[in-house]
Formats: sequence, structure tokens, C-alpha cells
Amino acid sequence: MKLSIIGLGKLGAPMAAVMAHKGHMVVGVDVNADYVAAIQNGHAPVRETGLEEMFQANRERLSATMDYEQAVLATDVTFIIVPTPSDPADDTFSLCNVMIAAEKIGAALAKKEAWHLVVLSSTVMPGSTAGKLLPALEAHSGKKCGEGFGLCYNPEFIALGSVIRDMLNPDMILIGESDERSGEILEKLYRDVCDSNPHIRRMNHVNAELTKISVNTFVTTKISYANMLAQVCETLPGADVDVVTSAVGCDSRIGQKYLKGALGYGGPCFPRDNLAFSALARANGVQPILAEATHRLNQSQAPRLAGWIQARLPAGGTVGVMGLSYKPNTEVIEESQGLALARHLLSVGVPVVVYDPAAMENARTLLKGNVTFATSAAECAKQADVLAITTPWAEFRDLSPTEFKRHGTVLDCWRILDRKAVGAVVEYVALGFGIGQPESSCVPALAEAATPAP
Repeated sequence: MKLSIIGLGKLGAPMAAVMAHKGHMVVGVDVNADYVAAIQNGHAPVRETGLEEMFQANRERLSATMDYEQAVLATDVTFIIVPTPSDPADDTFSLCNVMIAAEKIGAALAKKEAWHLVVLSSTVMPGSTAGKLLPALEAHSGKKCGEGFGLCYNPEFIALGSVIRDMLNPDMILIGESDERSGEILEKLYRDVCDSNPHIRRMNHVNAELTKISVNTFVTTKISYANMLAQVCETLPGADVDVVTSAVGCDSRIGQKYLKGALGYGGPCFPRDNLAFSALARANGVQPILAEATHRLNQSQAPRLAGWIQARLPAGGTVGVMGLSYKPNTEVIEESQGLALARHLLSVGVPVVVYDPAAMENARTLLKGNVTFATSAAECAKQADVLAITTPWAEFRDLSPTEFKRHGTVLDCWRILDRKAVGAVVEYVALGFGIGQPESSCVPALAEAATPAP
């Protein structure tokens, strides 16, 4: 099949590579000339695990342009994967980029005789696909949806750092369709592309839009429940949140995924989708009590840790924050808990040394004050009187106990270190793990941290 993909960022570029890898001809479109040039030269325009190798291996089926018309006229299906930034005024998703794409795609469709399928993959508010995108496409193409072209809403369920794997092995393919023909074409495409045998759920546009943000909101609630459970464990000597959650997750009604009591969620999707769900509910007269509580608990994580760290820090001491990306295997720092912790400490004058394998450059523009950017994990660990491991990068597990500052304190937020080995050199404290007396060994309860997250 011949596919065009509008938007070659962190989702669009991997989709282009995956589709080409599965034998489809792909034309990418982006307003960023550097992205287009990278693809034309056989390289990935963005960083993502395995993406560069996949682009190089499939370059004969991949091309890119800045010309919408050229791409649409040369293909059968057009995916729209452009940013839909959150509106700070009301937490809903902006359609500004989607509507620009709609105008240009519609204009191209007006010059095309053959039927064409348009697929919106960007996350949008319920009602957007049929209420705004569809009329725009009809107005600019002069054609009627369902006759001259089809329209589907088809969001991705992926995580940065594992986008390619997630696209090839999804749990579910969600299709909101304007008509049966459109849904069937998209289902057939994914049956060919996916290595797994995913559930495929076809429905109308609004149900698909609501499903997308509902999935992410449910996951954030599950994460926050596990984090709350970790805080309870910290108050009970001998309690271990990993032991508890591994048992709780055996219940088929709950499951193991995302049931890891540690730090809060971050990244470009979970926080904003949770807020958007709350905005949707309020706009329709429903009180989003659960979603709002989830957000408040998540926002409390960094201040809670900062308070505990400051209480432990010796006079003139330095805090180490190891992990600035919101998760491993990505340089993305949006809503990162480690970054929030570092900024909070710096805002009150605490000296901070930071390290991350991928996110250092992104973090430099946001960290101001008495901050040192270490060149390695070992350098960061050696300088820190209190060290917080805030992102569970694999390389942090390999740190030798001798690389930590002797007689310092290590706060292992994800419990990735060898407790006995590290505890022989420094004071070792793990989130979700009750050791000794709560008042001397555990992170303080949530109620003690009243300062809002930065």
C-alpha cells in the first residue's frame, strides 16, 4: 500500500519506518526541512530505540517532502500525526496543527479523482474528528466524507523509548470510522503490519476519541494508586511495596502492568491526557474527582522527596539527582519527576549535581542556579551527599558501591540497586520499603509535603 504520513516527529517517524519495514511505500511530510533532509538521506529525523537502523534498512521505500499535495496525490492513505498541544487556559488539546493539515490535505484531495483515506492519529478531544476535521476536509476538497474520501480516528498507544516495539506488538488497534469501507482498509493494514494478534476495536469517531484519553487516565490512576501504596509501606517496618504489588497484580481484575510503586508519571501524554479528561468531564457537568485526585497525588511527589532530602542533607552538602528524562531510553524531559525534584531543590538554594545518559542537553535550558552537570553516573554519585535515583536507567544498576560518596545517603526511588551491597557503604533508603522505625528510616508521609510541584 502507498502511505503518506503528515508529521515526522517522535511518533510519525517511527510509524513511517515501521510501515516501510513491512513493505509499504511511505512518503513523509513535515514543515521541518531538517527532518525531510534526514529521511531523504536515509537517516532517522528523531531519536528512538532502533529507529536509525530501521530507516537505513528500508530507505528504498521511504521518502520525504514538504509538499502536502505531492504526498497525497502519490498515496492511498494519509496519516495525520501532528502535535496537538495542551491549551494552558483550559487543558484541552489544540487543533491548530490538525486544521492546517486538513486544509492542505483537502486541497490536494480536490485534485485527486481516486478515493482516499485520511487517518487522524494525533490525540484530540472527543468530538473533534467529526465536528471539526471532517467539515474542514469536505470544505477544502469539495467532496463528501464517505463518498469521495474516508476518515478514521486511529490513535497510538505507545511509550517513548519503545515506540517501534509497541507499534509492531500492540495490545489493541483502535479505529473510529466514518464508514465501513474506511474501517476495513485500516483494519487490513494493521493485520498486515502487527506482529502480534491485537484486539481491533472499530467504532464511531467520538467513542474512539473518548477511549483514547480514558485508557491513559485509567493508567495514571493505577500508577498513582501504586505510589500511594508505596507511601503506606514506608510507614510500616518490614513492608515492601514490590512484594505487595506483585501479589495484588495476580488478581485478573487488576493485573501487573504499571503497578510499580515509585515516583509519579511524566512525559508528553499521561499528565496532559489526565488533565484533558478532567476538563472534558467538567465541561459536561461531571465532577472528575478521581482524575483530579490522581493529578494532585502525582504533583506532590517531587516536593515530598525534596522535603525528605533537605532534612537529611548536611550543612553545605550537595544533592545528586540521577535521571532527568521522564523514563529510560529517551531524552524527553516533559513532566519528568527527576527534573522537577532538581528544580525544586535549586529554587531554595540547595546545590545540585545531575546526570542523565540522554537528557542532559534538554535539561540545561531549564535548570538554573547552583547546578553541576556531571559527565557520568559515577561522577554524580561521588559528589552527592544525598543521591536520588529518579529514573531507572539500566546503567545506574551497574554502579559499584565504591562509587557512592562514603557515609552519604542514597534514595533509590525505583529500587534498582543491591540493597545489601550499597547499604554497607552508605545509608540506603528505598521508596516503598519500610526499614526500622518509620520516623528515622522512611520518606515522610504525603501530608507533610504541602509545597506544590514546580
